Amino acid sequence: MAQMTIARIAVSGVPYRLDRPYDYNIPAELAASVLPGVRVEVPFTNANRRTEGVVLALTEVSPFEKLKPVLRVLDAEPLLTGDQIKLALWMHERFFCTVYEAVKAMLPAGLWYKGGKRRVNEKFQTMAALAVPTEEAAEAAEKRGRRAPQQAEVLRTLCAIGRASLQDLKEFTGASSQTVKTLCSAGYIELQEVPVYRRPELATGVERAALPELSPAQDKVCRGILKLCGDRAAAALLFGVTGSGKTTVYIRLIAELRRRGRTALLLVPEIALTPQMLRTFSSHFGDDIAVLHSSLSAGERLDEWRRIKEGKAGVVIGTRSAVFAPLEKLGAIIIDEEQEDTYKSENAPRYHARDVAKFRCAKDGALLLLGSATPDVESRWMAEQGRYAYFSLPGRYNERELPTVRVVDMKEELRRGNGGSISLFLRDELEKNLESGEQSILFLNRRGANRLIACGNCGFVYRCPNCSVSLTYHSFNRRLMCHHCGYSRPLDESCPECGGILHRVGTGTQKVEEELGELFPGVGILRMDTDTVAPAGGHDVLLERFREERIPIMVGTQMVTKGLNFENVTLVGVISADQSLYAADYRAAERTFSLITQVVGRSGRFEKPGRAVIQTFTPSNEVICQAAAQDYESFYGSEIELRRLEDLPPFTELLCVTMSGLVEEEVHACGARVRDELTLATRGVEGARVLGPAPLPVLKVNNKYRYRVTLCAPPGKGMRRIVADLVIRFSTDKKYRGVSLYADTNPSD
Repeated sequence: MAQMTIARIAVSGVPYRLDRPYDYNIPAELAASVLPGVRVEVPFTNANRRTEGVVLALTEVSPFEKLKPVLRVLDAEPLLTGDQIKLALWMHERFFCTVYEAVKAMLPAGLWYKGGKRRVNEKFQTMAALAVPTEEAAEAAEKRGRRAPQQAEVLRTLCAIGRASLQDLKEFTGASSQTVKTLCSAGYIELQEVPVYRRPELATGVERAALPELSPAQDKVCRGILKLCGDRAAAALLFGVTGSGKTTVYIRLIAELRRRGRTALLLVPEIALTPQMLRTFSSHFGDDIAVLHSSLSAGERLDEWRRIKEGKAGVVIGTRSAVFAPLEKLGAIIIDEEQEDTYKSENAPRYHARDVAKFRCAKDGALLLLGSATPDVESRWMAEQGRYAYFSLPGRYNERELPTVRVVDMKEELRRGNGGSISLFLRDELEKNLESGEQSILFLNRRGANRLIACGNCGFVYRCPNCSVSLTYHSFNRRLMCHHCGYSRPLDESCPECGGILHRVGTGTQKVEEELGELFPGVGILRMDTDTVAPAGGHDVLLERFREERIPIMVGTQMVTKGLNFENVTLVGVISADQSLYAADYRAAERTFSLITQVVGRSGRFEKPGRAVIQTFTPSNEVICQAAAQDYESFYGSEIELRRLEDLPPFTELLCVTMSGLVEEEVHACGARVRDELTLATRGVEGARVLGPAPLPVLKVNNKYRYRVTLCAPPGKGMRRIVADLVIRFSTDKKYRGVSLYADTNPSD
């Protein structure tokens, strides 16, 4: 077989319009180490800038005559398998990203180079072991007992335990480095450098437990799902009301897959859910578990990835990026709370974890299992069409009742003179919980104290100088902050325009916390939002405090709406159910229904009955009523018909081209041209329509104006290729040099 002398390489830093595999010569001295899946250093551009790349394939021929050489191989062995390379190429086509962007998403940050050096190196530990038979070592220890007692002690210790880390050996025996060196020179012991895995603290030291028992309903569902786990790819949707025991089903499913020699991947939407999931699963699977999420240190994330790749972990738990975990013999990918927007990446590559999971399951003959109490409307429709198998857990585990729900009309509260964020009814319910020693969770999906600060005299509003939004007031540092660009400034004593009195408008989690402190002096209150999580040391720290210290009230953003399982929580309050209902997004109703249903489901999950209070200014709204009744089927029925009438997903696919730039007129003009070109390119395609250019909900972010053109078209039909070609053409058009373009599929914003 002829020696492959040319490498096809995806090069880093290449713009999307120039992205393609580049051919390079393989020098003879590197021929054995240049393999598909390894990273290399190559010269790029006319200046021969040294750039990283990943080898996609080897070939004997190239359409180009003069090729530059590969300069250096960066990996001792391939980091990517053939299937992972295929995945990167597929992502390039589907998500309008470069191949190298896709590769970077797959690999932990610790592997990447900066200034020619790895950002994070592997960690090693020096281990000491006997280099001679135990009998010989014991005899030598006996002989050296008097004249070299430390040497004798080292030998006796190793005779007893076999091997130990050099550090532990020296601490245990009191031996010096010289003592160990002498024994090495004499040939009695040998030192080895062994890789050490930096493991997250929560992933270790959990007491093992027996597999949980299944209820008859869970057993039926589990057996049905296991029938799909064979050598062929399959997909299933598991609908289960909050507290129905979906996690128990996941555990039993994974246990059976591991018994069959298959691996499993469990995705969760929030880092906050990882600690609880990790403890639960570690009690059943021990060190067979690896965890991947962005809160890990670079070293921990690298080492967990290494454990997975080396086959030392067969069960992976993580957030969105864990979908790329390098598991072999994949048996199932489980996506918990599959309706969540957090599974969609907002930065290149703009992938959805569910789509990547489908690709991987198809390649590996694995099961894709989607689980939720409020399934994504599109997933439920796929089940209705027979594309997904459908399983249901309509009741709570052990036949526990769903929480009783009370809807409070906040207009009546205002008429009664209550202008606060806590209704009188919710106040009474909180008092009952305080008297009984039970805990409460309050949900408001807005951090900070007040949405805006305005002058009651001249109407002045503090606005971000970089973004088209008002500044949010944060009471803990008395500063006004922009949640888009990070700009902040102190609050003035009076209006900077006219000297008038400043009024605080709207409510955030800080304001609710302050109000609760006034209503219930001396009562412990825990706030959980992005402002408190980082200083506290992570989600798990706050959640553990809430559990262990039995703090009476927790108030938080959507971090508290899903996956949390607290025995003593019997009351949940939704402070402002309308907040997301009227957003400029076709998913607004779905998101509102899901948020309310999920947070209500945190109440009464164990022996004690649960209650929930939903505060709203529109108590008769259909979505609010359906959420209060926990009636997903009614919501789905009305929502899918609305989508059908308006020709929205799942009946169409939304392919969006977003333009941004410093000059609004240029951005809008570019958008108008994109619209015209797309209209022309899709003429004759049945069901295709082009909308826009329309400003994004936040028009300006970081001084850049943003407009979007949306192509609504039936799935397939070559629409992605049309959009990709258009983005490439406009990126090279000198007329729009000041405008950046990118394409996305079904964006979440």
